[in-house]
Amino acid sequence: MAVCEVCFRHCRLSEGQTGFCGARICKGDSVIAGNYGRVTSLALDPIEKKPLSRFHSGSMILSVGSCGCNLRCPFCQNHEISWSKEAFSRSELAETYSPEQLAALAEKLRPRGNIGLAFTYNEPLIGWEFVRDTARLVRERGMKNVLVTNGTAEPSVLDELSPYIDAMNIDLKGFTADYYNNALGGDFDMVKRFIEGAVKFCHVELTTLIVPGENDSEDEMRRISRWVSELKGANGESIGAEVPLHISRFFPRFKMTDRDATDVGLIYRLADIARERLKYVYTGNC
Repeated sequence: MAVCEVCFRHCRLSEGQTGFCGARICKGDSVIAGNYGRVTSLALDPIEKKPLSRFHSGSMILSVGSCGCNLRCPFCQNHEISWSKEAFSRSELAETYSPEQLAALAEKLRPRGNIGLAFTYNEPLIGWEFVRDTARLVRERGMKNVLVTNGTAEPSVLDELSPYIDAMNIDLKGFTADYYNNALGGDFDMVKRFIEGAVKFCHVELTTLIVPGENDSEDEMRRISRWVSELKGANGESIGAEVPLHISRFFPRFKMTDRDATDVGLIYRLADIARERLKYVYTGNC
């Protein structure tokens, strides 16, 4: 029996057993990344698609995804590789890349405007060992590393990755424990702690998807923007007002096809509210 230390679930696993995320597996006395090197998605994307609006704008970045996730968002756009039964079966069929192969591919794509590697599509933190090993090699080649994440991980995971990650987009999916616990299967406090740690060592942008009837009130956006504005840097300096916030429009997806897309006018109104405290606010999917 071993305990996974990646996120708040702390799955207790017997030999050969896989955790809630579908990616971490018990081997001997340890829990390791069973999805190590398994690549389900690979594309050269604009950096703005991550989304990152204030980090090497106009560049391209090689984006890689694996399989599994430690949340259960009912509106997931990548559920085929994140948390459906198909995701776990696909992991056995995924193409395998070594960190050396991915780093070499990133460098090969430099003439096409590539600045490095983005770990995205599924939740990369559940396979942090592969992220760390690959990001180290990418950094040695003088290129950048980007992490697109739900931020559901212990500080120890952040410590492992901090020497190699240049930028993150972190989902701040809402601002209540009830929404995180009951709708997403997550942990609100863990995400806040992760964001507070991340802004101390790399460029961070945040994304909030506005889901009708869930996290779409003006009051909640005021609380989000107030909390973000109070974030502190590595030396205790106030940096929160400079942290970009992306406010995105929801479209019916996956298990949430029973409601309409978010009203565009509401997205713009919430963005205006966020701008009362934050300097850089962007609207998405409008």
